[in-house]
Amino acid sequence: MTSHTNPAATRRARLIAVAMFAAAVLTPASGARAQVKIKDLVIADATIPVRLLGYGLVTGLDGTGDLTIGGRSGGQTVQSVVNLLRRFDIEVPPALLRTRNVAAVLVTAEVSPFLRAGGRFEVQVSSMGDARSLRGGVLWMTPLVPDVGAEAVATAQGPMLLSDGGDERDTRLTATTARIPQGGLLEADLPRPATVASNVLHLREPDLMTASRIAAVIDSAFGAQVARIEDPGSVALAIPEDAAGPAVAMARIGELRIRPDRLARLVIDGRDGTVVAGGDMAVGAAVVSHSGITLTIVDGGDATGMPAGDAGGFPLRGDVRLTSGTSVQQVAAALHAAQSTPREIAAIFASLREAGAIGAEVIIR
Repeated sequence: MTSHTNPAATRRARLIAVAMFAAAVLTPASGARAQVKIKDLVIADATIPVRLLGYGLVTGLDGTGDLTIGGRSGGQTVQSVVNLLRRFDIEVPPALLRTRNVAAVLVTAEVSPFLRAGGRFEVQVSSMGDARSLRGGVLWMTPLVPDVGAEAVATAQGPMLLSDGGDERDTRLTATTARIPQGGLLEADLPRPATVASNVLHLREPDLMTASRIAAVIDSAFGAQVARIEDPGSVALAIPEDAAGPAVAMARIGELRIRPDRLARLVIDGRDGTVVAGGDMAVGAAVVSHSGITLTIVDGGDATGMPAGDAGGFPLRGDVRLTSGTSVQQVAAALHAAQSTPREIAAIFASLREAGAIGAEVIIR
């Protein structure tokens, strides 16, 4: 007996099987990716980091350091170099010093209070004088203190790491700030909190919905009324007695996962025009005119998203027309196509926020 199979039906069956497999396998994975560990969303009130600061010198610059001339205006950079050389029993008259290869800098860092002596951490370096660039420089060993006048608990040194934009002539790039990964060295133990385990979780980004989800998942794992929402930024815990101790219970809580409520936030870099949007975000109807560019967002109608006067594929500055409901990314792309500068893009988005066309928080850096 010979059976005949319909090829079209076979293909449909295979497609249905693939779709069912994708729904069963891929969907849970997507949900897992959207979930975040509680420890990544909160900070226990016993783990507040310690801030360190110091004053130091960056050496080895290629003529881009502080332009102070010792014989004319003195300055803290010249005096710092003089003091540094005195440590090696070298006396140099300040009037003979030229500091174009040296820059006075402020060094800052944040360290966990539980970091032990010998631990390393990242430090941030920023120029205090009129240096043009810290590129290629090395930070001289700099004592770090937790407060002005306190004893040094750490030191920092190492080569500068700057954001490389590929073109040092680009004036939008900041070359007077840098960081040194693992450049800090803790030389004395820091004062530690009285208790390792805290009974309060503080949200890094206060949000009532996220706090309620944290409380719900903790109650489901440890029992009812273990977690209590104090405000949108904190969740109080009544951890039950456990033979393993409160520290282990806090570790278990930190590993629990929730799906946080995404904040509608728009971050704009006023130097390079980078636009980062968090959460679902669309732009409503509005009209903004700034520096020769008019952005018009209308309810429906014919809007191409390209500036008026476009010729030969090269956008010209002028009118940019978009429809209501357009995403923030599309608005940013249209403004870039209209050759808007980073400052203009930041100003236009700030105006859209003030006009009520964007309901998200707008942060300009």
